Amino acid sequence: MSEVFDGYERQYCEISASLSRKCTAASSLSGEKLKQKASEIKSGIDGAEALIRKMDLEARNLQPSVRAGLLAKLREYKSDLNNLKGTLKRITTGNGQQGAREELLESGMEDTLVVSADQRSRLLRTTERQNKTTDRIKDSHRTMLETEELGVSIMHDLHQQRQSLLHANDTLHSVDDNIGKSRKIMGAMVRRMDRNKWIIGLIITLLVLAILVVLYFKFVH
Repeated sequence: MSEVFDGYERQYCEISASLSRKCTAASSLSGEKLKQKASEIKSGIDGAEALIRKMDLEARNLQPSVRAGLLAKLREYKSDLNNLKGTLKRITTGNGQQGAREELLESGMEDTLVVSADQRSRLLRTTERQNKTTDRIKDSHRTMLETEELGVSIMHDLHQQRQSLLHANDTLHSVDDNIGKSRKIMGAMVRRMDRNKWIIGLIITLLVLAILVVLYFKFVH
């Protein structure tokens, strides 16, 4: 959740609680004192409305999953503020009748304060649930990022292993080519050696025949 929104929310809750206390105090006043207290309450309501507008703008700039919960809270705050406005109006309208003020204090004011307290209680529970939901979303997002980083690391390792295998395969092909060339060279050398053996054997045979011919003619004649 946005820290800015949280700050505005804390200010609003403080102002709302203060306005409720001031409305309670104003219900027992009359004359100028009531006018001064009513003016003070009106100023506080204006400040609370300004905070609600700021919270609304801040909430609409957040992610949709977070924005929906915050806008629901804002509707509760607006309802709470409207109740305070109604309370102020009833107090100021009954300025000339002390009995009406006492009746308002005993009935409507008490109901309004009970409703406001109940709304604040619901808002606090909603805020707590929203915070827990936000924490779970953050944890899920962090887990997703960690999983993504692990996947990228595994893909990088697999790519390196593939490159190593391709390099080893290229090396094996190169070795096979070299072995093939060596075999061809050895075969050529063997064939040349065999040919040389036949040539040498033929030369030796011719020399022996020549020697025999020479000896024959030498002894015969």
